[in-house]
Amino acid sequence: MTPAVPRPPRHILPVIVASQFAGTSLWFAGNAVLGDLQRQWGFAESALGDVTSAVQFGFISGTLVFAFLAVSDRFSPRLIFLACSLLGALANLAVLAAGGGLEFLLACRFLTGFFLAGIYPVGMKIASGWYRSGLGNALGFLVGALVLGTAFPHLLKGLGQTWPWQAVLLGVSALAAAGGLLMLLVPDGPDLSKGSKFDPTALAVIFQSRGFRASAFGYFGHMWELYAFWAFVPVVLAARPEAGNASLWAFAVIAAGAIGCVAGGLVSLRIGSARVAFAQLAASGACCIVSPLLFFAPPALFLAFLVFWGVVVVGDSPQFSALNAANAPKESVGSALTIGNCIGFAITIVSIQLLNSATAWLPMQYLFLLLVPGPILGLLALRPLIRT
Repeated sequence: MTPAVPRPPRHILPVIVASQFAGTSLWFAGNAVLGDLQRQWGFAESALGDVTSAVQFGFISGTLVFAFLAVSDRFSPRLIFLACSLLGALANLAVLAAGGGLEFLLACRFLTGFFLAGIYPVGMKIASGWYRSGLGNALGFLVGALVLGTAFPHLLKGLGQTWPWQAVLLGVSALAAAGGLLMLLVPDGPDLSKGSKFDPTALAVIFQSRGFRASAFGYFGHMWELYAFWAFVPVVLAARPEAGNASLWAFAVIAAGAIGCVAGGLVSLRIGSARVAFAQLAASGACCIVSPLLFFAPPALFLAFLVFWGVVVVGDSPQFSALNAANAPKESVGSALTIGNCIGFAITIVSIQLLNSATAWLPMQYLFLLLVPGPILGLLALRPLIRT
């Protein structure tokens, strides 16, 4: 008779989720105060894309460095999480010394993204050490925490419209540091495993797997849309001032994705990750297509539409993570996931810069049409997994 797997202590998942939320609040901190920096320091409108892309590029670089050096295998993941939370908080605060220089601002955002590579993925590894059974459900809560963390700086900015932008960055950094300290309450889990050595040459092999190719290309289509949508939602909301406080509504739209992550995880237990990912990706793709029509809708309908889009645009993220892990070649799972994540985040830089340049020549109501190819190609790629 197989012995029952002991349940983790009740505090483990809530603490990991809270720490993940706090640490990932660093992600869009620069975006939340960028309007103030543009007015005070005279940055061009294109600074939005550059600042967002700097974080993404930093995250990619950090992910590769951590994988090459096997950092989370050499040291306790919770100590890595703590160190990166503190260093990320300092990099975020370093913007205060920028003094109007865009290059220094971009360097600070790059470093923030670099240290986020020791927060978001490492938080998931910590969870995997405790949740060998039910990891998919835990993953839904963790990605939901990422979504709330990403949205939080917009909430802070929206609630404190009279606050100086320095106070917003200080608040986010304090929260991130507190999240790192909170993770010390989570000991290394009994199922924490050593990862396989990262092998960049696996790129030539992993995409030969039909299942991994389907899930990875579906994920790439999803990533084409996700971060570009998050980055430009505040811009679209600002173009409709009658809709209300743009920062608060940007928080509501992005944070709504936590509902999609958690609900999608629960539904996937019944119908499988592939069908949940397909349904949510199809819904967000439909939102891309009809977005020009809704741009001139009454404010209430316009806002409801964006909130719904916020739910489905990221609700498939945990399912793509699960699909990529399940379909990666068994002999190179770690390398496959690292390479897939890096390609996915590199794609976000391309779509962000595309929308960034398009704001100069494309009417605002048509901006999100540029995101349509991502969901369409992602849905086509996912079809083999739906059939099986």
